[in-house]
Amino acid sequence: MDKKKLQLEQLERKLKAFHTASNMPVPPTGWIKAIRLSLGISLQQLADKLTITKQSVREIEIREKEGSITLKSLKETANALDMQLVYALVPKDGTLDDLIERKAKELALKIVSRTSNTMRLEDQENSKERLKKALAERKAIIKKEMPKTLWD
Repeated sequence: MDKKKLQLEQLERKLKAFHTASNMPVPPTGWIKAIRLSLGISLQQLADKLTITKQSVREIEIREKEGSITLKSLKETANALDMQLVYALVPKDGTLDDLIERKAKELALKIVSRTSNTMRLEDQENSKERLKKALAERKAIIKKEMPKTLWD
């Protein structure tokens, strides 16, 4: 089995566990504040665990809610709450294979369209069936080779 394909399959298995979590909405207050309040932990108690001020904890909660918090702050705060930060990047397309499929189709369409246009200008236009077949063939080649241009 091809090394790149094996790496993709292994990563896909790991990411599968995060797919459900990616559909979970973030609490309106942010995770930190929602967890802190649910557990009955005061601002002062969390501040003491983080060795910062109450105001700094409030700022952390605000930055999380606004999306400007750092991973380091999230991890430190999670540890102070006796929790673990879980972090992943999940494909919007559903799976890595779906993402590659879409990108390969887009690139194949560019390539086949460019060639088709040139042939049309030379009065050698292909039929719709031939274009469809060429598109499928080019997409398969792109998926197999995974050229760097796939991500341009």
